[in-house]
Amino acid sequence: MLYLSTRGHPDRKHFCEILLEGLAPDGGLYLPESYPKVDAATLAKWRGLPYADLAFEILSLYIDDIPAADLRAICRKTYTAEVFGTREIVPLRPLEEGVYLEALSNGPTLAFKDMAMQLLGNLFEYELARRGEELNILGATSGDTGSAAEYAMRGKKGVRVFMTSPNGRMSAFQQAQMFSLQDANIHNLAVEGVFDDCQDIVKAVSNDLAFKRKYRIGTVNSINWARLVAQVVYYFAGYFQATRSDDERVSFAVPSGNFGNICAGHVARMMGLPIAQLVLATNENDVLDEFFRTGTYRVRGSQDTYETSSPSMDISKASNFERFVFDLLQRDGAKVRYLFAEELAAKGQFTLGAEVLQARETYGFVSGKSTHADRLATIRDTWERFGTMIDTHTADGLKVAREHRRPGVPTIVLETALPIKFAETIVEALGREPDRPAKFAGIEQLPKRVTVLPADAERVKQFIAAHCA
Repeated sequence: MLYLSTRGHPDRKHFCEILLEGLAPDGGLYLPESYPKVDAATLAKWRGLPYADLAFEILSLYIDDIPAADLRAICRKTYTAEVFGTREIVPLRPLEEGVYLEALSNGPTLAFKDMAMQLLGNLFEYELARRGEELNILGATSGDTGSAAEYAMRGKKGVRVFMTSPNGRMSAFQQAQMFSLQDANIHNLAVEGVFDDCQDIVKAVSNDLAFKRKYRIGTVNSINWARLVAQVVYYFAGYFQATRSDDERVSFAVPSGNFGNICAGHVARMMGLPIAQLVLATNENDVLDEFFRTGTYRVRGSQDTYETSSPSMDISKASNFERFVFDLLQRDGAKVRYLFAEELAAKGQFTLGAEVLQARETYGFVSGKSTHADRLATIRDTWERFGTMIDTHTADGLKVAREHRRPGVPTIVLETALPIKFAETIVEALGREPDRPAKFAGIEQLPKRVTVLPADAERVKQFIAAHCA
């Protein structure tokens, strides 16, 4: 299995090379040369496998430069009931007729990002030990990626983490999860700007090839293919729990800001998982919903990015969207490069015509958006009718899922975090505090270790250099 850049770079690379690299040299994102196909017989064989073994089967289709025994051991080390709270790892809960919640938030930081990040931490440690090398991870977070990465990498040999986040724009719980960590290999950088500024810094540093090589810069954002392919696994796990036979179809509803979570669903569908619809839900920052409705992808600047009660989706530049556009344009790297590196840079937008119909009809995408009022109403309704408390992002997914229900087709809503991470909005909706796991009691009062920096890639590079001496 070899990987190529969405922008047409001629090099082809193996999995472990792109695991440590992040962006391609031309600024593109890596994808496999082709998606492995899964037939009905394989689905039948996989049905009933423990999650760790299902992860091994799927990942082994994409990873051929780690011995099978080692990869299986990494999967079994990662996906345990001790780490994720249940034997199923991602248990499915029925909500209303034909609608399920897939619980993805039982990991160490109470968010779905743990599902991939715990694996990534173990893959990094394995590969760096095999090479005798070190890696400096530079990341950007709008709320959950940062804590998931830091909890996965803390104490790992050969790894330092430099995590940028928008100063003051995460929930108090999210900030406390990250900033209270005192591990010497963890560095929190609060950037004076919005998430897109943080993401731009990560890309700018990654595109400085001399700096990247000198300081061994890698990424943990979902621009890293390893993150995304790990997320493919829970689409298969959810499907098996919601169906009895391998000819049934299901839909998935996914809250999405950066297009990483739902891009994993696209990959699962391309592999042959019987997915009827991929329902994309945004908050008030509706760049992706606008594209699937109109064909225009129009990024917003910092001043036009709303601060919302589902802050992990306060994103106006969806970095993973390039992967889907690459497939949508029949893998035309030159055209993708023109759209993202030239037209988007010059005009702040581009428009695709007939392709957006193809996105709906061929690839199954539909979309919608949710507002703060919708969020409150959905949280309240779900609690009053079903006794189930959901977080703000999951509420966005459920609200849009209901708009696109198809008779006879189960809809699986991907849960994104536990409600405690967004307690202020839960209290506004329900008049009560969400339950808090005992290990996080008083976390907001712990000492914080964080450096505030301007939205300036050079300043971030200076910080990295000073802490790698």
